[in-house]
Amino acid sequence: TNTAIVGTGFIGRAWAISFARAGCKVQLWDQADGAAGKAIEYISGVLDDLAENGLLNGQTPSSVLARISAAATLEDALADAQHVQENTPEILETKIEVFARLDAAARPDAILASSTSALLPSHFTKDLKGRGRCVIVHPINPPYLIPAAEVVPAPWTTHETVERTRKFLIAAGHAPLVMKKELDGFIMNRLQGALLEE
Repeated sequence: TNTAIVGTGFIGRAWAISFARAGCKVQLWDQADGAAGKAIEYISGVLDDLAENGLLNGQTPSSVLARISAAATLEDALADAQHVQENTPEILETKIEVFARLDAAARPDAILASSTSALLPSHFTKDLKGRGRCVIVHPINPPYLIPAAEVVPAPWTTHETVERTRKFLIAAGHAPLVMKKELDGFIMNRLQGALLEE
């Protein structure tokens, strides 16, 4: 599977490691100049530790790193991507703007997934032509160490999108928790809140 990571902060970098370790080609893009290159440098520094702890599935750091590259433009990152993982700041206006760009530029069959933990998918996908392919895939950080990931559909996310996302995550070594519908706080935030209350 070809993947695109949009936004290369901590979560974007962690997804890149996870997807590349699973054999996916990963294209990184960030609106900040040089951020994608810095993310690759950071990832390069993490992979040796993961290899030493047996967390690269028997692969060498260099072979995993070879699957990750920085794209010059968002369009370049999206050109071949079948799964797009968005990791921009938790600001509704930003998500609306980014998802409009993703929907316009991504392949028609690409899944558009957001890592958001605070925003419901209906709030930033409702006006999109391709809103049926939009879904939240929210990790417990970092996803290359903790396999659980929540899959949260909007009311209009298609069953096919949810199922393809679930299968992709399993193939990438994750344990997807699929929600039937969106709910404030999702599952893991609610569990963490209950634990903190205790």
